Amino acid sequence: MDVRPIRTLLEFAVDAAWEAGRITLAHFQTTLTVEHKPDRSPVTIADRRAEEKLRTLIRQRYPHDAICGEEFGEDQGSSGYRWILDPIDGTKSFVRGVPLYGVMVGVEAEGQPLAGVVNLPALGEMVYAARGLGCFWNGRRTHVSPVERLDQALLAMTNPAAFAPAGKEAAYQKLCAATQVQRGWGDCYGHILVATGRAEVMLDPVMNVWDCAALQPIVEEAGGTFTDWKGQPTIHGGDAISTNGRLFEQVMSLVQG
Repeated sequence: MDVRPIRTLLEFAVDAAWEAGRITLAHFQTTLTVEHKPDRSPVTIADRRAEEKLRTLIRQRYPHDAICGEEFGEDQGSSGYRWILDPIDGTKSFVRGVPLYGVMVGVEAEGQPLAGVVNLPALGEMVYAARGLGCFWNGRRTHVSPVERLDQALLAMTNPAAFAPAGKEAAYQKLCAATQVQRGWGDCYGHILVATGRAEVMLDPVMNVWDCAALQPIVEEAGGTFTDWKGQPTIHGGDAISTNGRLFEQVMSLVQG
């Protein structure tokens, strides 16, 4: 596998996420035709065009890299690097004109997440991180919050109705009862709130790899934890919890208790 400077990969990912974000903004708060995929999740021309842009940029710069995207699946590569893309995380918000959606770009080497970018185009926020380089929010170094008690914590989630079908309703209710504030600032935005110190816990009962790939480096480089519901740091667990780190054990004791 060729060895690349991680800073170069991160800078490319930031630029690519910005370019794709411009495409989404051209369609944001306009009249959109919404289609539904086999899993009943919505998709629009903005999702597809943004991912097409990301794939084009990657193929031009790194033609031998693998690419995995939500809309167009997996393209194999030979370099040992894989780009994992979610062109619009939060399409349900996007189609309603709500700005809490993100363009997500993650890159891994030999299966290990290296860097992640979340561009929140409608909010004018870009959050990005790479292993050993820290986490940055619009160019400034950012960190998780210093809160050490659950009863002082803000808990975020995407959809309260999603916990029961996933068998996680009891854990969700315990965490709601234990925390100070609960808000439905969902999708990638909730995890970004944890990384930037504006929330302490974010819960997602069901996640795909493209929902997670950009987030693990971001949350961890900000000083937090990004794990599945078993407490394992992975983007392949099928669910996810972000914490500010200081509350990780307390959260896990309620989730697994």
